[in-house]
Amino acid sequence: MQLYPDRVLSGVYICILISQLHTSSCASAKQHYKMLVLGGGSGGITMSARMKRMMGAENVAIVEPSEMHYYQPIWTLVGAGAKSVASSGRPTASVMPSGVKWVKSKVQEINPDTNTVRTDDGTEISYEYLIVGLGLQLHYEKIKGLPEGLEHPKIGSNYSVQTVEKTWKALQNFKEGNAVFTFPNTPVKCPGAPQKIMYLSDAFLRKTGKRNKAKVIYNTSLPVLFGVKKYADSLWDIVKRRDLQVNLRQNLIEVRADKQEAVFENLDKPGETKVFEYEMLHVAPPMGPHLVIKGSPLADEAGWLDLNKDTLQHNKYPNVFGIGDCTNLPTAKTAAAVAAQSAILNRTISKVLKNEKPDKKYDGYTSCPLVTSYNTVILAEFDYNGQPLETFPINQAKERRLMYHMKADVMPHLYWHGLLRGLWGGPGPYRKVFHLGMK
Repeated sequence: MQLYPDRVLSGVYICILISQLHTSSCASAKQHYKMLVLGGGSGGITMSARMKRMMGAENVAIVEPSEMHYYQPIWTLVGAGAKSVASSGRPTASVMPSGVKWVKSKVQEINPDTNTVRTDDGTEISYEYLIVGLGLQLHYEKIKGLPEGLEHPKIGSNYSVQTVEKTWKALQNFKEGNAVFTFPNTPVKCPGAPQKIMYLSDAFLRKTGKRNKAKVIYNTSLPVLFGVKKYADSLWDIVKRRDLQVNLRQNLIEVRADKQEAVFENLDKPGETKVFEYEMLHVAPPMGPHLVIKGSPLADEAGWLDLNKDTLQHNKYPNVFGIGDCTNLPTAKTAAAVAAQSAILNRTISKVLKNEKPDKKYDGYTSCPLVTSYNTVILAEFDYNGQPLETFPINQAKERRLMYHMKADVMPHLYWHGLLRGLWGGPGPYRKVFHLGMK
């Protein structure tokens, strides 16, 4: 066997250099951590920062394979040409809490009975406490013809960094015909996003003089336009005023990109289908639980992380906790929900570490800034019961320019410089913004 001392030494120096910022996978001698975090999305990074402050960076590790971290809520605006995709991403290294061990691998298996996690390179890591923030999985492949259809220029999806710019190109190249927008028959993250791009597309077509040649159609698998009546009533008013066609209980099952056809099934009459021709098609793909969670004892019957909805502690394994889209918490899966959950989870873990009973309850707070044009937003905020939990002393069901500014400009800044550093969160994240503005 031939050795290359210079390469070995340079590798050592590189590892030493990286360790000045945060410990990377190249130094893998220590394989046990007091707190192991799975996933480097918004929930994972936020909780890693909080755990670093609680128990010291040397006791915390995070498993995340991606080199880039994305602020996904802004992709709605990217798909409409109002923001660049580059503005939505930063290197994962830049948001990783300094000193925390970054295991740059994919999680392959979780075994809560032995308090171990195995990564895709075969590494086994043991833990005392585990936070699961693995997000959910997109399933474009579950719609016949869609994966190859996305290679065609008239189809886009704001749910993936690979396809969000295709939405904008399809919108720019629209000439005349149907602009079709879909909502899948599964749980989704940011349930307002599939219709936000419809409102933005309508606004763009009006601005460019093409609206009179377009039929804007929203086909949703849901029996309602939006799950909270107060906001749904306002959205129905917009739909009627702007002459948008909404078809309920319609689920996309096939895309025939060569013919520019989308096939929908009537969920109230299984087996009954209808074909829509399109000039532009935006697809919100079916989504589901992370397969690693689904295949572990941590999952509920549907495959989601099985948590106590009040404390975010696992229902079976008391040293396991969860946050964000991977959980079975009965609230909308949004970044605002993660912000609210992070403060509750931080409190829960601090109590568990002291062998005390968790004393703060998560009320299901979540928020969906419903973008209705290039300068207006309806800010929906609500709890587990679908009851409004509003921040501002005004009617938030009304379209407002101020809310658009918060969505487009204020919240991204707070995300990068507040939430991911574990410095911002708690019930009603917008309320904190409001209070800061009042000081």
